[in-house]
Amino acid sequence: MKISNITIYKVKPRWIFVKVSTDEGIDGWGEMISGTKTETVVSGANEVGKKLIGRDPRNIEQLWQEMHRSFFRGGPINGTIISGLEMALWDIKGKALGVPVYQLLGGPARDRIRVYSWIGGDRPSDVAEQAQKRLDLGFSAIKMNATSELHYIDSYQKVAEVVERVDSIREAVGNNLEIGIDFHGRVHRPMAKVLAKALEPYHPMFLEEVVLPENYDSFDDIAREVAVPLATGERLYSRWEFKQLFTQGAVDIVQPDVAMCGGILESRKIAAMAEAFDLAVAPHAPYGPVALAATLQLDVCTPNVFIQEQSLGIHYNQGFDLLDFVSNKEIFDYEEGYVEIPTKPGLGIEMDEDKIKEVAQQGLVWTNPKWKNYDGTIAEW
Repeated sequence: MKISNITIYKVKPRWIFVKVSTDEGIDGWGEMISGTKTETVVSGANEVGKKLIGRDPRNIEQLWQEMHRSFFRGGPINGTIISGLEMALWDIKGKALGVPVYQLLGGPARDRIRVYSWIGGDRPSDVAEQAQKRLDLGFSAIKMNATSELHYIDSYQKVAEVVERVDSIREAVGNNLEIGIDFHGRVHRPMAKVLAKALEPYHPMFLEEVVLPENYDSFDDIAREVAVPLATGERLYSRWEFKQLFTQGAVDIVQPDVAMCGGILESRKIAAMAEAFDLAVAPHAPYGPVALAATLQLDVCTPNVFIQEQSLGIHYNQGFDLLDFVSNKEIFDYEEGYVEIPTKPGLGIEMDEDKIKEVAQQGLVWTNPKWKNYDGTIAEW
């Protein structure tokens, strides 16, 4: 079997799909993250993809090493290109052998996968009402952004507003929902300690990206302040960057992104490293259907995954949602806060390529929000 062609689709609202075709008629699907550099990712994917033409798609480790080990390596552009192509290779291999990908990675470690749902939006609001709706749908866990713009040192009024939002959820649903609170790297170290301490009485499921990943050494300070699990990892690329977190010992939950950190097998290696340090895994997956399908394959065979992010109805999915591009929509059926283990070969997802082609003709221009503080300085989004 040889790779014969690579096709890339830019699809609204913010997804890049890649189809890897073979001379035996088996196609594999992957997904890359557009971020604010869609054209850069697509150009790089075409460049890297050309080097795979004529190669055996089943030699995944060998091809991964060749893609990764450029002189300048790492970073979000290289990371997402390699990830998207790698998950497509696994899709091909699983389909060729007639088994789901997780069967090639040790088999199931669980019977079902627990998932959580997003509420609140970028500038969180109406969180109590939305939390009640998620509870009514059967979810047992939710996640929300903690705050919008926050300066290096900011007012206690903003801290109080965050606390009031979380308190309104507890008033509405009690302890029937676990709450993940995402600082999203918007909070700098001085305020992160204040905000984390203020939220501790509400027993969050975890606090995510309490500081930017490049300030990982601050996790230790915050961990000494609160008895709440700390989570991070969505912006880290490959196991070598996660190594710092493991040896530091302040983070409790790692969140590798299958569409960013190097793909399915790299995520599995990161999770295995985390297991050796007695850490939990909650993979990052707020993007499109292929990335989520690939992440579910990881979840099935990874014992220290305790919950999975999923993006149906997330506030970024304007105009189109995951199911619009999927033929076997039942793969993302959630019941009582769980999703069943996928059973179809490969990634287990059947893409509607006609719909993808139709929407791809509309073009894709995705830009992350650009925020400023009250004094005009750049604020983290």
